[in-house]
Amino acid sequence: MNFSSPSRLILFNKPYGVLSQFTPEGRWRGLKDFIDIPGVYVAGRLDADSEGLLLLTNDGKLQARIADPRYKMEKTYWVQVEGIPDAAALQALRQGVQLNDGPTRAARASLMAPPALWEREPPVRVRQAIPTAWVELAITEGRNRQVRRMTAAVGFPTLRLIRAAIGPHTLDGLAPGTCRECVVPEDGWAST
Repeated sequence: MNFSSPSRLILFNKPYGVLSQFTPEGRWRGLKDFIDIPGVYVAGRLDADSEGLLLLTNDGKLQARIADPRYKMEKTYWVQVEGIPDAAALQALRQGVQLNDGPTRAARASLMAPPALWEREPPVRVRQAIPTAWVELAITEGRNRQVRRMTAAVGFPTLRLIRAAIGPHTLDGLAPGTCRECVVPEDGWAST
């Protein structure tokens, strides 16, 4: 990373089917199809089959502050699940659930109205006999496929997963496949 340049923070709305890396791989596209800004690197990851906010920076300290679990940067997700979670399932998510790699930290979890979103390609599979619901889930860790594993652990598999916010940064005003740059003040945390 270039430490002599001013710090940059790029907010990107990652579409479905795009990797959190510049190079494409197999059937998945890479960030180079969308972002032509030299010297920036991904701060954290988002699976190819997930959508939403991805941050990129040229500042190693800022990248660590965003991605390293010890900083407990809250990440908020909108999760479409199969079925309608009851109070017990939401409480389990709030308290932390047991996964195969150990218990998760406590989280914020609540049902939410379906968000106004873009169409996904390919569309989410829907089974007419099974209703779906949207859950807003905020976590402070970032294990591999953690949100999907958490909803499955309480009996409600994830159908669509969108990261809506990382710390104070949100998807507001960002269409899929677009990005915008934020100002990084002297304290090292950017604002939009």
